[in-house]
Amino acid sequence: MKPTCPGPTLGVVGGGQLGRMLAEAASPLGVDVVVLDPTPNCPASRVAEQVEGTFDDANAVRALAERADALTLEIELADPDVLEAAGAEYGVPVHPSPDALRTIRDKLVQNRAFEDAGVPVPEFVRVDDADDLADAVERFGGAAMLKARTGGYDGRGNLPVEAGDDYEAALDDVGAEEGGALAEELVPFEREVAVIGVRGDDEVRTFPLTETVHEAEIMRETVVPARTDDAVAERAREVARDALSVLDGRGTFGIELFEVEGGEVLLNEVAPRPHNSGHWTIEGATASQFEQHVRAVLGWPLAPAEARAPTVTTNLLGDVSEPREARLGGVERALSAPNAHLHWYGKREVRPLRKMGHVTLTDADSDAEDLLAEARDLREELTFDADHDASEGTPT
Repeated sequence: MKPTCPGPTLGVVGGGQLGRMLAEAASPLGVDVVVLDPTPNCPASRVAEQVEGTFDDANAVRALAERADALTLEIELADPDVLEAAGAEYGVPVHPSPDALRTIRDKLVQNRAFEDAGVPVPEFVRVDDADDLADAVERFGGAAMLKARTGGYDGRGNLPVEAGDDYEAALDDVGAEEGGALAEELVPFEREVAVIGVRGDDEVRTFPLTETVHEAEIMRETVVPARTDDAVAERAREVARDALSVLDGRGTFGIELFEVEGGEVLLNEVAPRPHNSGHWTIEGATASQFEQHVRAVLGWPLAPAEARAPTVTTNLLGDVSEPREARLGGVERALSAPNAHLHWYGKREVRPLRKMGHVTLTDADSDAEDLLAEARDLREELTFDADHDASEGTPT
C-alpha cells in the first residue's frame, strides 16, 4: 500500500488501551482508525470511530472490513477464520496473518510450532485432566506452571502448581474447561525480558531488550536498558528474530523471554500485536511500537527502532477490592515531574488489578536504577483508593 497523506483507514479488532494508542499513533501519519469492540464507548472510541460487536461476530467484522483499507488486531480473542473471510470478501489485507493468529492464540500450538522450528522453549506437556496435571507435576520435579491454552491475558490463565495441590481446582482456576491446558517446567530464570519485534514488507526491526518486572504473574514495570549484559541482549534478539520467522504477516509482536543461568534465553510467549512491555517506546524510542505497527500492517517503510535514553514504565493497576467508578487520585506530582509522562487509558470502571494506565520516566542523564526508584515513588502517589484525597484526580 503506497504511503499517502491523507492515508488509508485501518480497521482494528479490539478497542481497549492498545487500540487507543494505535489510533493516537496513526493520526500524525494521516491514517484514520476504526475499531471493533463490544463495550459501548470503549477506550479507543475517544480517538477513533467504533463498530460495536463481539470479536467473533462475522457481521460486525464484515462491517469493519467494509470501512477499512487494511485490518489488524489488538487482542488475540479475534477469530482468525472470521477475519480471513471478511478480508477476502472485501479485498482487504489482514496483518498479522490469520495463520499467525491461529498459531499464537493456542499456547500449546504456539509452543509446538516454536519447538519444531528450533526456537528454545521451556519443556511442556499437554494437560487434559487432573491426572495429566499430576503426571506433569511429577515429571517437572514437583512443580509446574499451568496455562490455559486459550483466552489468558495479563497473567490470567496462568497458575503455579505444586505437588499436593488440588489439581481439579487449579484447572478450573485457569479456565481449562474452555479449551484445555498445558503445563510447563518452572524455569529458574535470572530475569524476565522482552523484545518488541516488527516485521514490515521486506524488513525486520527489533527494539532494545526490555526487562519486565512481574508480581503475581502480572507485569508491573519495565526497565530499558535491561539490567543484563550485552551478550544476553544480543542472544535475546536472536531468539526473537527466530520466533518472528515462524509467524506469517506484518506487524508488531510482543516477544516475552526468560534469561536463565549461563546467559541462555528461552522463549516464553508471543503476542501478535503491540504489547505492554513496549509502552516505553512512546517516549523512550525514536518511533513507538504503535507507529511501527501502523507502518508495518500498511506495508509502509519502518522507522528506526532505537532507544533515545534510559526509560522506565510503571503500570497503574486497580488498587481496589471491588469494581467502582474510575477516578485516579494524586496525579499532581506525576504531572509536575519534568521527566514523567502519564498515560490514562480511559476505562470508566476500575477493578482489582485492572490496567488503568501507566507512567513513563525517561532521562538521558539518569540510569535505569535511579529512574526505577523514582517511578516507584510516583506510583505510590497514584491511587484509586476512595479514602485517598482524590481532589487532584483524573475523572473518566
